[in-house]
Amino acid sequence: MEENIESQINIELDQDIAEGTYSNLAIINHSVSEFIVDFINIMPGVPKAKVKSRIILTPQHAKRLTKALADNVRKFEQVHGEIKDYEQPPIPMNFGGTTGEA
Repeated sequence: MEENIESQINIELDQDIAEGTYSNLAIINHSVSEFIVDFINIMPGVPKAKVKSRIILTPQHAKRLTKALADNVRKFEQVHGEIKDYEQPPIPMNFGGTTGEA
């Protein structure tokens, strides 16, 4: 007789992480084995910005994240209407280092 036992993961959320970090720019790089997503907060008129958070994903997790984000955007737009994608001026990529530096 086969039993289906669901595994449960106990996920803890520390207070400092729960507060979150604001980001209005993400720079994505990848190699054969990983995707690196740097989250940055760029302020108008300030020529330098720091990476606030870096997330490293396997290609499989990057693809799952892409699908989950697309699904959540679709659900959000069903409730709140289309998200407008306003044209932004190009962001210079030399704001304090080369791509890949934290």
